[in-house]
Formats: sequence, structure tokens, C-alpha cells
Amino acid sequence: MWNPLEVKNLITSAEELKSLVGEPHEAVVKKSIAQVESHVIHYVSLSPLFFLSTADASGRCDVSPRGDEPGFVKVLDDHHIIFPERMGNRRVDSLLNIIANPQVGMIFLIPGLEEVLRINGSARITKDAELLAAQEWKGKTSGMGVIVKVEECFLHCPRAFKQAGLWKTDSWPEKEAMPSMLEMFRAHLKINGVTWNEKE
Repeated sequence: MWNPLEVKNLITSAEELKSLVGEPHEAVVKKSIAQVESHVIHYVSLSPLFFLSTADASGRCDVSPRGDEPGFVKVLDDHHIIFPERMGNRRVDSLLNIIANPQVGMIFLIPGLEEVLRINGSARITKDAELLAAQEWKGKTSGMGVIVKVEECFLHCPRAFKQAGLWKTDSWPEKEAMPSMLEMFRAHLKINGVTWNEKE
């Protein structure tokens, strides 16, 4: 049986890692920019979904999907973007992390496109009513928005999506084979000693 304490040949240094993978091509290193230019604006305007990565003060990480109508992430200027904080389950894990540690990572997707856009930067939470109203978001928000200062922005190659066949519908599992979200939710609550009634 596998024992996590007995794993051998762990890679523990940057030098050893680089000796195994080699150095990246100059174009891969230089593709990263620190601004929001016209191509980035176009990509973001078509994206209905991004994944937000945050971490608390101790480094404990979290990733949260954020979806809305295409273009819900707005560009404020050459270095800042903003997205609405919608009403959710009130855990606000991402927001709590941002307060403790403002560094965030974002991966934007466009349906059918295998290249993703990555943005890394620092975030702040605002309740500035005038600024939020100017974004003209449809529907109800929590009265808060998140402003991200773009420190790094680049395209990520399509290899992962190609290997996953993500947009190929004929490779998707049959509906009957899908995990039951309700059963999973209840099972996880049970592990924590909670019995949940759907009608509550």
C-alpha cells in the first residue's frame, strides 16, 4: 500500500527541476506583459468564465469559478480590471483571502477556444457605488466589486485542452455516468457529522 511518508526521489530544488526540464524559449519568457492592451480587451470581452486563485496569509490556496455573461469582467484602464461579486453561499472564501493576501491568479476561458488567458496581479475589494454602477452589470450584485491590478498577463498554450478534448462533445461522459452532486454533497456533510434535509 502506498505510504506518503515513504515517497522516494523527491525533487526539492529549483536547480534539479531545471536540469530535468531545461530552459524555456525566449518567446515563452517574453510573452508575459504587465498591461491590458487591445487583444486582451477583446479576449476578456468574449469570456463568460474565469477561475480565480487566491491564498490566505498562511499560503492556504483556493480556486473559485466565476461565470456571468460574456464581458462581465470590465477593463478600467491599461492596468486594472474589475468584476462583480455576486450573491452566493456567503462563505466568501476568495474575498477573505484577498483581504489577508491580495495576490490573485485568473484563468479566462472562451467556449470552443483551447488557448486560455492568464492574469496575475493584486486585488482589492470595493463598495464604491458610483464605480460599480458605471460598469452596467445586469442583475443583482452584492454591492461589491473586485479590482485587480494586472501585474502579469499572457496566453497559455492549448496543449491541456487538446489532450483533455474538453470541447469535443462526443468525448463527454454519458449523463447517467455523471456523479450525483446531491449525493456527493450529502456524503461530504455526513463525514462532518451533519444530516441535511433538502427542504430546509
